[in-house]
Amino acid sequence: MRGQDDPHGRTITARPPTVGQLAARVRDLAARPSDWWRRVVFDDAGPVHVPLDAPDGVRLWLTTWPPGHGATVHGQVSTLLAGELAEVAIAADGVTERPLRANRVRVHGGPQTLTNPGPAFAVSLHAA
Repeated sequence: MRGQDDPHGRTITARPPTVGQLAARVRDLAARPSDWWRRVVFDDAGPVHVPLDAPDGVRLWLTTWPPGHGATVHGQVSTLLAGELAEVAIAADGVTERPLRANRVRVHGGPQTLTNPGPAFAVSLHAA
């Protein structure tokens, strides 16, 4: 009965997408730069977050990262599209940076801090 009204008159509740569905959405959109590249904004002052259209209520956005800048991202899923980014982890024994690889979809358990250690701008795609 997919896509039809319930014959018993029950209300059908929309459920939020699963992390797997978000990851698939990010992977598919990342593979189509013609859908988002024109929306990329570069600003030397700091990261720029550009919301993308999401008709089903999924929050999707691009972030551009100037060299040397970082910020905390509150997305559940992300991927690096261009440039260099590193995930920063602060623990009792010090700070570590783990480089992110381009075109690999990452699922996060919570907010993550990212920084651009490279000499050029970086672009990432996020979903929540």
